[in-house]
Amino acid sequence: MEIIRKSQSGSFESSDIIILIEPVEPNSGRNIDIDSSVMLEYGTTIKELIISKLDSYNISDIHLIAKDKGALELTINARLETAIKRACNIQKATMA
Repeated sequence: MEIIRKSQSGSFESSDIIILIEPVEPNSGRNIDIDSSVMLEYGTTIKELIISKLDSYNISDIHLIAKDKGALELTINARLETAIKRACNIQKATMA
């Protein structure tokens, strides 16, 4: 899947995470920057979640910034999926 445009999902609220995605040149790889209030305890898990989600969408070239305020795994996955779908322009409307 190809990242077409910049996108973001989430907020800076407590127990949330904001995900910013932008396209990069083809074959430049993944550049993942994570800043978390719980980095020492869960930084590795957060990075593994992000990599797993990018793998599931077969995304190899991306710049991703994650600013975490203690989000749970479910929230991280939801924010990632929304940001990816927006960046790939495949998100469908959620309201009629």
